[in-house]
Order: sequence, then structure tokens, then C-alpha cells
Amino acid sequence: MERPEFDDIFMELAVNLAKRSHCIKRHVGAVLTKDTRIISIGYNGPPSGTHNCDLEWPNEGCPRDSKGSCSLALHAEQNAILYAVKNKTDVEGATLYVTLSPCIACARIIYTMKIKKVIYLKSYAEYKGIPSDEGVDFLRKFGVEAEKYEGSLDNVSELV
Repeated sequence: MERPEFDDIFMELAVNLAKRSHCIKRHVGAVLTKDTRIISIGYNGPPSGTHNCDLEWPNEGCPRDSKGSCSLALHAEQNAILYAVKNKTDVEGATLYVTLSPCIACARIIYTMKIKKVIYLKSYAEYKGIPSDEGVDFLRKFGVEAEKYEGSLDNVSELV
């Protein structure tokens, strides 16, 4: 039996976590790790205790904000980081695995929290139809490693 790489294990978990999302538009999962240990997980969706978009607005999703984005959703990265911090877990030096590269707002949070590396599966720029991955560019500019996942997702039943 071949032993899977940690990158593959963590990205597979991120993909599976994305399936928990209540978002109508996009499912995103995140795994925050440190020293080959999972310290937090997250997926995109509204804050706990508010509305589940797929139940409240099953056809169109939650109302849009002034920029056309979800008015309720927290991003998967935000949920993973917030949960870790809420539970007094040190995220400095951590690695974040995420199924969609961070947007610029998430990149600022990642940098501020001193997360050292981000490994992403798909491009936010391609998803949004914008010219570049602003979040990835920001992270790299300020010394955070950001790389596209190039491993194998053999144990994932369905990519979202």
C-alpha cells in the first residue's frame, strides 16, 4: 500500500469539507495545519446561527451586497482561522489548504495572522473572471508561500 502525502490528505479533506457548504454559488473548504497536524477546518457559508442559504433561498442564494457578493457568507479560510483563534489555537507558521485560492480580503487576514503557506486547488481569478489571483499575488509579495496544488486527489469521490 502506498502511503499518501500529507498535502494529498489535507487537500482531500478540504474538498470533502466543501461539500458541507450551504452556499448556492460555490462550495469551498479549508484545512489549517501545523507540523502535519490539523488545527482547524472551515467551509464557506453564513455565520453559525444565521440563515443557511440553500434552505432560506434555495433558488437564488442569499441576497447580494453592493459588490455583488454574498451578503452573509464567511469564506472557508475565514471560518478556519476564526475557529482556531476562538479556541485559542496559535496559527502563526501554519499552512492553509483551500479549494479556491484566497481572495484579496482573505489574503490580508492570512498575512496578518502570520500563516506561512497557502496551498490552493483552483483559481479564484478563473472563477470570478478577473485577470489575476489578487490574493495569491498579495501573499507572495509579502512573503507568504502560495502554491497551486499539483498532487493527486485519488480518494475524493467527487470534486465540487
